[in-house]
Amino acid sequence: MSAPGERAAAPDAAPWRASVLTLYPEMFPGPLGLSLSGEALARGAWTLEARNIRDFGRGRHRSVDDTPAGGGPGMVIRADVLAEALDAAAPPDDPRPRLLMSPRGRPLRQDFVRELVAGPGALIVCGRFEGVDERVIEGRGLIEVSIGDYVLSGGEIAAMVLLDAVVRLLPGVMGAHASGEEESFEGGLLEYPHYTRPRDWEGRTIPDVLLSGNHAAIARWRRERARALTRARRPDLLPDDDASR
Repeated sequence: MSAPGERAAAPDAAPWRASVLTLYPEMFPGPLGLSLSGEALARGAWTLEARNIRDFGRGRHRSVDDTPAGGGPGMVIRADVLAEALDAAAPPDDPRPRLLMSPRGRPLRQDFVRELVAGPGALIVCGRFEGVDERVIEGRGLIEVSIGDYVLSGGEIAAMVLLDAVVRLLPGVMGAHASGEEESFEGGLLEYPHYTRPRDWEGRTIPDVLLSGNHAAIARWRRERARALTRARRPDLLPDDDASR
């Protein structure tokens, strides 16, 4: 049986499908073509297509943007251009969520990543300039997603972050299933500290409990350290009464 939030692995299971709409398709797969995600891509555990929004641009220069209504700096991606790109990438009955990488969007958290893992894939729009026309966000049901409280030059790197977070959790991508269950943000806590050989390094030793062979004591120590780290660094992840202790 698969773990909560994961699709059951099967030899004939359909691959998780990613379609990325961007002005710079040559940026993909980029780092997604290496390591775990690249190996999974090569063996068909997931698929990736990068589509050029400019193919649907207007005029001789394939313009995709225009000045913002009401004035102001920068340019805005046109609703008609992006809508045509979206419609060409997926029919209306495509079950994949349509995501727009945006600093004003829903925070990308591990629970949302697992929601995406459990689905058939995602259609991801990479914004540029000042953003995209609000009407296409509403008209095509785009879900805005943010990877943090900062602004990037475009949504491509943010899309890669989202895809890497998803792909590594697909069935069979990581060698040890438990490695995906004991990471930061699983269970609402940051991950506990890790140690390996040598036992003594520059006068700093591995905690004795980790060498004790007492698995219950080790598990208890790890929970305590994870909670202490979370309380010190990310108290917002803990219930109010716990964070204040």
